[in-house]
Amino acid sequence: MASQENMHILVVEDEQKIRTALMDFLEFHGFTVTPAVDGLEAQRIVSEGKFDLILLDLMLPKISGEQLCSIWRQNALQTPIIIVTAKGQEKERIKGLDLGADDYITKPFSLEEMLARIKAVLRRTDPTRAVGQAFRFADLDIDVGALKARREDKKIEITKREAAIIQYFAANPNRVISREELYKEVWHDTMTDLGTRTMDMHIAKLRSKIEPDTADPTIIKTVRGAGYKYEV
Repeated sequence: MASQENMHILVVEDEQKIRTALMDFLEFHGFTVTPAVDGLEAQRIVSEGKFDLILLDLMLPKISGEQLCSIWRQNALQTPIIIVTAKGQEKERIKGLDLGADDYITKPFSLEEMLARIKAVLRRTDPTRAVGQAFRFADLDIDVGALKARREDKKIEITKREAAIIQYFAANPNRVISREELYKEVWHDTMTDLGTRTMDMHIAKLRSKIEPDTADPTIIKTVRGAGYKYEV
């Protein structure tokens, strides 16, 4: 799991007191933090550097948070975004998520809750932070770097894509993962009919390698009408 000291967060917030409090708190917990005071500055900073996560206020001068989020996602920016705003209505939360945000928190909020949400989003969007390159998956020992799985003395070759699928399930145990979510996080694209067929083939191939009984999967389970689930 990557150390927080290696993680860089962009805080986009025009209110000085909130911006300073967030920066101090996150730096205390080991993050590197860069501030942006308006949408235009945030756009420039993101074009020049790479971040592990963006905290984005919606009500910003010059360019709004909604516009920034939309622009970044249209430009295929994969960086996780947590929207921070005083707008608490359900329609505003839905709008923020529809724009491509990974989570949403309303003001006022506790700094501890913010930290918990940041950690949860980072685990969800980058499984390597949660499980690393070598980990246990059901009764299998997985080595992502070597693209191998082992069950007792049996060695199983896996592809890079299969390793990414396993990694994502391992980072999100006991949670139903929709096919759309899995495709977005592993293929880094939006689900299409072709994408559905592609993912179905990959899941079937992976099950043929790791499931003791492919007719009755017990590791990667199908949840009808909802997606898949890895139970620990």
